[in-house]
Amino acid sequence: MSKSQKKIYGIDLGTTYTSIAVVDEYGKPVIIPNSDNQHITPSVVFFDGDNVVVGEVAKENSKIYPNEVVSFIKRSMGEPDFLFEYNGKTFRAEEISSFIIRKMVQDAEQYSGRKISDVVITCPAYFGINEREATRRSGEIAGYNVRQIINEPTAAAIAYGSVETSQEKVVLVYDLGGGTFDITMIDIQSNAIEVICTG
Repeated sequence: MSKSQKKIYGIDLGTTYTSIAVVDEYGKPVIIPNSDNQHITPSVVFFDGDNVVVGEVAKENSKIYPNEVVSFIKRSMGEPDFLFEYNGKTFRAEEISSFIIRKMVQDAEQYSGRKISDVVITCPAYFGINEREATRRSGEIAGYNVRQIINEPTAAAIAYGSVETSQEKVVLVYDLGGGTFDITMIDIQSNAIEVICTG
């Protein structure tokens, strides 16, 4: 990859945990650790006065301040009637989700020393147009260029397919997340990965 080419980072925006990865110079996907040196970050947002806290600290405060903490926001993506009220302000699901995305990218920038502008974001295979558009808006609200919304099991299949193999095969890949369970069947050829079906 030349210096002029931008790296595109992949965000697995999960119901319970979120992670961010990039393809390294060897063509392998690598999960980037967060500021706590963990490879996954709780998908939890804590409104603490004028501050918004994402991750483990937010999760720890969910029992102490249940009215200031939002968990499982992914389940509300695309719902026009969802509003979270805090301190006289209202937040839509995609705005809350944008805090998670911003935290992931900021941690990745700190770790890599690179400015990140382009991302792809995963979503469950069952997400419809409204949920997918809300997911896209989350990334845009966070300030990033969302290049694509990709099904979670397809992302897992692509990562699996990046493992070098000389054998052509059909593989069933499943994604068992904190709130969803999806599968994808892929056909791996020597120079291509084709998604046969997903659900």
